[in-house]
Amino acid sequence: MTEILTIAAPDLMSERETWLHSLAGERRLAGNTLEAYERDSRQFLSFLTAHLGAPPSIADVATLKPADLRAFMAARRRHGAGARSLGRFMAGIRSFLHHMERKGLVNAAAAGAVRSPRQPKSLPKPLSGTQALSLMEQDAQMRDEPWIAARDAAVLALLYGCGLRISEALDLTPAAFPSGAQTLRIKGKGGKTRLVPLLAAVTDAVAAYKALCPWHLEQDEPLFCGAKGGRLQPAIIQRQMQKLRGALGLPETATPHALRHSFATHLLGSGGDLRTIQELLGHASLSTTQVYTGVDTARLLDVYEKAHPRA
Repeated sequence: MTEILTIAAPDLMSERETWLHSLAGERRLAGNTLEAYERDSRQFLSFLTAHLGAPPSIADVATLKPADLRAFMAARRRHGAGARSLGRFMAGIRSFLHHMERKGLVNAAAAGAVRSPRQPKSLPKPLSGTQALSLMEQDAQMRDEPWIAARDAAVLALLYGCGLRISEALDLTPAAFPSGAQTLRIKGKGGKTRLVPLLAAVTDAVAAYKALCPWHLEQDEPLFCGAKGGRLQPAIIQRQMQKLRGALGLPETATPHALRHSFATHLLGSGGDLRTIQELLGHASLSTTQVYTGVDTARLLDVYEKAHPRA
């Protein structure tokens, strides 16, 4: 906080803190998104300090023009920010300004007049069914401790078998797996809850981990433990995935999140409808889920070009 106070007047810093708290409390944004908005807004205030010649106040922000915001975007571009990062910068600035506009402190019209950069269209890169299944074998985990191998296999099984985000999998507790359960209740982004089918293979993987885990697992505490008994961190699974990529000859795109992409793509390829897949993934908008139709079309075209004699 001391560092930030040197680049913004106290009144503006107070509103910034109120805004960030509202994002966490009222809108329940994910932790990573909150960190990004905190960092982006700090960079914005730092830019304004240099741009205006003094730490900005609310009065300074109230007089910002579209040219000032474009200058900020140009500065971030010179520092290597791509279209996605620039789009997030603008989203954060608009949110901050709208927060103050609702309180009658500023007019957010300047932010509305600046268009975000066109986002490049990129398709998710799923794994094949064989590749995804190979990651969930306990013997493939290359761990000295059998319980850690079982843990990693169970986490990866949840990502592919239930389409979970890694944060959702690591938030699960033993209470989420009552005896005979056929569905899993997931609390996703924005605090929204959804139900996903619990496959027998996933249940078996979790049961194998629980049977081998040397730590006592409280019903309402995190299910997955680190080597010393604390909460398992996402970075551990991400590093494990890197090792598995090399050992199994998988592409660089084989990440924990790629298993979620694979879950959706394989469901769609097997006849699943978009609305159902949207519900299973916890997407707020169907347009987010529709990206998987592009993946499936691209796969079909690739097969066609390789197999059709007139291609």
